[in-house]
Formats: sequence, C-alpha cells, structure tokens
Amino acid sequence: MKEKLPLSKQIAYALGQFGWSLLSGLIGSYLIFYYIPTKESGISIFIPQITFFGFVSIIGAITMFGRFWDAITDPWIATLSDRSKSKKGRRISFMRNSAVPVAISTVLVFWSPFNSESPWNAVFLIVSITLYYLFITMYVTPFFALLSELGHTPQERLNLSTLISVTWFLGAAVASQAPTLWNVFIGMGYTPDVAVRIAIAILSVIALIFMLIPVFAIDEKRYCESVPSEMKMMESIKATFSNREFTVFALSDLVYWVAVTMFQSSLLYYITVLLKLPDTMFGTLFILLGVGSFIFYVPVNLLAKKVGKKSLLLGAFVMFVFVYIAGAFMGMMPISTTLQAYLLVALASIPMAVFGILPNAVIADIAEYDAKRTGVRREGMFFGTRTFMSKIGQMLSMLILSALLLYEVNGSNELGIRLTAVFAAVFCLLGLITLLFYNEKKILEGLK
Repeated sequence: MKEKLPLSKQIAYALGQFGWSLLSGLIGSYLIFYYIPTKESGISIFIPQITFFGFVSIIGAITMFGRFWDAITDPWIATLSDRSKSKKGRRISFMRNSAVPVAISTVLVFWSPFNSESPWNAVFLIVSITLYYLFITMYVTPFFALLSELGHTPQERLNLSTLISVTWFLGAAVASQAPTLWNVFIGMGYTPDVAVRIAIAILSVIALIFMLIPVFAIDEKRYCESVPSEMKMMESIKATFSNREFTVFALSDLVYWVAVTMFQSSLLYYITVLLKLPDTMFGTLFILLGVGSFIFYVPVNLLAKKVGKKSLLLGAFVMFVFVYIAGAFMGMMPISTTLQAYLLVALASIPMAVFGILPNAVIADIAEYDAKRTGVRREGMFFGTRTFMSKIGQMLSMLILSALLLYEVNGSNELGIRLTAVFAAVFCLLGLITLLFYNEKKILEGLK
C-alpha cells in the first residue's frame, strides 16, 4: 500500500476544489445575468435577444448545448485519464494541463469581441463556453478520481470528501461576492461591462492559483496506486454499469440532482413571488444555506462512521421531501414571510450537508471495491459516469422547470412555481426508494 496522505496534503488537495468551484460559480451565477441584462444592471446587450418556438432564447440554447457537451465529455475524459501513462501521474497530468486553459476560457466567456449587439458575439460565446466545459471536465474528473486513490480506507475517503465539501462552499461563496467586486470598479469610473470583466478576470486568476496547489503539492506516484487501465471507453462504460451497486446509486443520485436543481433554481421565485420579499434576500439565504450546511459537516462525518452512509442519505431524502412540501406552501403559513424563508433554509441545510459530503465518498468506496474485485483501476470512469448522470439530472430538471414556470392561471404563474416544489418532493421520494436497493454492506465487506 502507498503512503498515507498527510493532513497538509489533504488540505492541498481540497484547495484545488476551491479553485474550480469558484470558476463554476462564476459561470453558473452570472452567465445568464450578463447576457440577458436588466436595465438596472447597466450592462450592454451583446447577443440578440430573440427566441425560438416562443420560449427558447439564444443564450438558453447556448447554455443547454454547453451542459450537453459537458455531460458527454465526462466519460471520454475519464477514459483518457484511466488509460494515461504520464510520468507525472494519470490524474495530476490532466489537472496541470487544464488549469490555465479553464481559467482563460472562463474570462473569455464574458469577453465579447464586439462592443454592441451582434450574432458574432453569440458565435464567440459558443466557442468559449465549449472550451470552458471541456477544460473544466479535464480538471474535475481526474480530481475526483484522485479522492478514491489518495484515500486508502473508507474513513480516509470520507475525510477527504468532507474537506472538499468545505472548499466547494467557500469557492461558491467567493463567487457569490463578484457583484461587490465589480461595483468597486464601477465606483472607480469603469462602465458596468468592463467592471464585470475585470472582476471575473481577477477571480479567475485567484481560482487558477488554488487549482495549481494540488498539482505542485501532491506526488501522485508516491501516494496513489496508479495502474493505467487498458479498457477503451465503451468497454469501460459497460463494465462500470455492470457493477450493480454503482448503477443503483447512480440512478438514485440522478433523481436527487433533478430535485435539488429544481429547488435551487426556483428559490428566487419562492422569495419574490410566493413570499413577496426583495430579490436581495437570495444572496443572504444562499450564504445562510452554505453556513448551515457547514455547521453539520462534522456531525455528518462522525455519524457516517457510526451508522453508515446509506442510512444518512436515506434520512436526508426524507428531510428533503418535507422541505420541498413546505416550499409548496410558502407564503400561505400563518407566520411572517421572512421567518418562512429562514425556516426553509434551516431545514434544507441538514440534508444539503449530507449530500455535500457522502455521495463522493460512496463512489470512491465503490470504485475501490471494483478495483479489488476486478484488478482494474478505473476510478476516473466511476466519477466521470457519476458526473455524467448528475448533469443529465440537471438537464431534465431544467426541462421540467421551464415547463412548470410557463404554466399560468389567470395570468399568474404562482401555481407553476408551487408545483416545482411538489415535483421536487416526488423526485426525492423516487430517489429514496431507489437507494433502498443499494447494498452498502456488500461494498464495505469487500473493502476489508
């Protein structure tokens, strides 16, 4: 067995998550905001504001294409990483080669070549978003595969999963403060367009620095059992899904992503339409949700070692069902709307903590179990396939969500908004039922 990863190296590994989480947060939070600007933002229009079929905008089509491209590249990059024979390690080499390109492509996503409305800006965005998703996958898929290889026991992998959950939140929290940064530059006399671009560039450089920390701090050959796989992509995908426990867990995880994406994407509607609160509450609730989850990270870590990951995940599904049912009745309860918002976030923070930590640890256990059983180490494909399934879940969520939000009664889409919570609860229930068929005992006994 290779050397145990010391705490300093564990922290170095987790800091890489801070970097790519920051970049992901910039794209996820501000791409639509930047290209479908409000009058209040002062941002210029760079892409024609037209729709197809009455509801599909150009930026909507581009983001859907980006997500689809992002999903299909996961198993491809996973296979290349599993098969790599690089002297620097089959995971670190991909992370090293992709860190700078993904930071640059993040900046280019917001850097339209023409300073006026032009279809060529849309073309440039398609190219830059395609490059962004390619390079972020080249970093993230090998990064997650390292979790299974750097942690040599279920406890070590759980600890690493806990650490990267913390740095994921910190990266997302820093990304959420980008408006504060670009308002500083607006105050210095820059136009909103330029101010946003400068802020994105600064944060991307910071993210790049953190993404390079594990690249230079961790000697993969020293701490990992890194034996290249000889399997081709389709062969490896087939072998991955032949693992029954992985298939069951991945299906449950897919349904979870449908539900949680619907909830997170609808939160602003719950705040402004159902609770009649200002949109500024969104940022406050996001930070509180993250802090609330962070508080439960240590208890979740300790409880998982005592009662098992599956039990906690089942309990989290149950809590999510109640949270989403409560979301359907937002604004109808006999208490202040502000208190309703805080209670919703407080209840959601516990299951969010569970799902923030345990799924990666479960996949790492399954990948290690599979390696012991077959003699072939394909950690990249297990994490790549799990990521692929999660993105399919997010895509399905957006299709359902857009349909529900367009549903109006007497000119109001309030019923459609409430139905998003109902659908999220139903999907959580399906995820719970699916997870019941996961045999955690079989995996853990196979790791002994």
